[in-house]
Amino acid sequence: MGAKQHADKELTDPKNALSRSARMEAALKKQFSPAELNVRDDSARHAGHAGAAPGGETHYHVTLVSAAFDGLSRVARQRLVYDALHEEFETGLHALSLDLKSPEEKAARKS
Repeated sequence: MGAKQHADKELTDPKNALSRSARMEAALKKQFSPAELNVRDDSARHAGHAGAAPGGETHYHVTLVSAAFDGLSRVARQRLVYDALHEEFETGLHALSLDLKSPEEKAARKS
């Protein structure tokens, strides 16, 4: 197992007792060095829907501002995030809503 795979497994190992939100934040910070990051568990809003689990931690919204998104299409940005969180999808993450911007796009919205 490579170093990256080993680190990913450590983040998702239930024995480490980190919440899914904390693991997602750690993985996204490591991958994107974000200027802004917000991970919100929306699972309660989806109770009873497909993929919802009684304990939650299945549906999330992520706001992420990173220079890594400069010049990338919306789809390319989403693919990068999904790749960074692949271990979470393998261990129960069901749905992810994404708001992904470069710092320039974030600044333009404020003006």
